[in-house]
Amino acid sequence: MKLEKVLETCLYCQDLDAAEEFYTDVLGLKIYSKVAGRHLFFKLAESMLLIFNPDKTMEAGQDVPPHGACGEGHIAFAIRETEINRWREALLAKNIAIEAEVNWPTGGRSLYFRDPANNSVELTSPKIWKFNE
Repeated sequence: MKLEKVLETCLYCQDLDAAEEFYTDVLGLKIYSKVAGRHLFFKLAESMLLIFNPDKTMEAGQDVPPHGACGEGHIAFAIRETEINRWREALLAKNIAIEAEVNWPTGGRSLYFRDPANNSVELTSPKIWKFNE
């Protein structure tokens, strides 16, 4: 037996309206499912990004066990390295501050910025982990 890949990952944000605007308008994701005030689900190829309101997911008596987190989380989205300059320009055009830009020893580059819940969002080439692009 072995684990194949991460199927879904989640971030937490109390202001789901702001998160929806950010992830749809800034990053171009499309809503897969949402429950107002509780969660947003976005589909990316063969994985899911879940954004939960921790005030709701910490409540007992739901179908899944209670869960939540506080503080800033992190997520990295894979992009083609040839698109990093276009992403930088698109983010700056939407007044999204680039917090850091890193050139990795493996040849990949990353852009870091923040979402409305102050989670660290990274756009990067899979080369940073020596995966094919």
